[in-house]
Amino acid sequence: MDVQAGILQDGSPMESLEKQLICPICLEMFSKPVVILPCQHNLCRKCANDVFQAANPYWQSRGSLISGGRFRCPSCRHEVLLDRHGVYGLQRNLLVENIIDIYKQECSSRPLKKGEQPMCKEHEDERINIYCVTCEVPTCSMCKVFGAHKDCEVAPLQTVFQGQKTELNNCISMLVAGNDRIQTIISQLEDSCQSTEENSEAAKRELCARFDALAALLEEKKAELLQRISQEQADKTAFIQSLICQYKEQLEKSSRLVETAIQAAEETGGAAFLMGTGTHPSMLSLPRIVEASKGGRLDKIEQGYESMDAFSVSLDHLTEAVHALDFDPAEEDEEYFDGEEEEVEE
Repeated sequence: MDVQAGILQDGSPMESLEKQLICPICLEMFSKPVVILPCQHNLCRKCANDVFQAANPYWQSRGSLISGGRFRCPSCRHEVLLDRHGVYGLQRNLLVENIIDIYKQECSSRPLKKGEQPMCKEHEDERINIYCVTCEVPTCSMCKVFGAHKDCEVAPLQTVFQGQKTELNNCISMLVAGNDRIQTIISQLEDSCQSTEENSEAAKRELCARFDALAALLEEKKAELLQRISQEQADKTAFIQSLICQYKEQLEKSSRLVETAIQAAEETGGAAFLMGTGTHPSMLSLPRIVEASKGGRLDKIEQGYESMDAFSVSLDHLTEAVHALDFDPAEEDEEYFDGEEEEVEE
């Protein structure tokens, strides 16, 4: 009597029972509970296996050559020794399983508390306990017998509830799986975006390196051609300067002969002029003067000698080649097109 009073005073015996049926690992109701000897605590077989695997990472299966293993009970920290069968060698607690089944049946069949039980609007004293399949709404028994749903097809409310709840859980699982797939695709796209950026930077660096090498080659060639022009300029300038020196020497000699000839022409005595006994020995200078008067025999430059047209370079073909520069077609595209042509031929 006192025990019953205590239970009634507590007001939640089912809640107290539920607390005793909770696994300390997953915090859910036991699933295939096993007894941990010798401390007699219970765990879900899967949770016990997870704890055992974490404590014995080298234990593989029941057929393993390893003799067994050990782990500590999560409730009392007592060390548990297992044989080669591992967790599968522990005894299942059938009593706890039966209690869980009874608890679930009781929870599904017990009436709701006052205020939690939905009541029919048409029949205030009748609770909603059936489901109208035709109208797809919950209703009460009186509505089925005498009310608006007397000609409709009905089904037990709990059956419809369980079916729709199962369908909802399946939809949730599909949505979660779909979200996982979408997240995977997003991760792949992000990786592709990062790879595209990295490959673009590498392609830019390679392109800049090739153009820099081409620019260096052009500068080297330009310096070589400029050196040839400078050498030709130096050779022609030196030759012209040597001719200028020769002509200056000839001009100086010719000027002195002109002075000598003028002085000889000023001689008034014929005999003295012819005999060369006068003031100026004209007869000695006369052959030289006559020879100089015929003109010198120095070298001359040809017409157009100073021209540098021979060093003209045409860059039209290079300009066209630069304008025609483009990226090489990818090998994959070529293979793809080849494959299409083979299919067409077949």
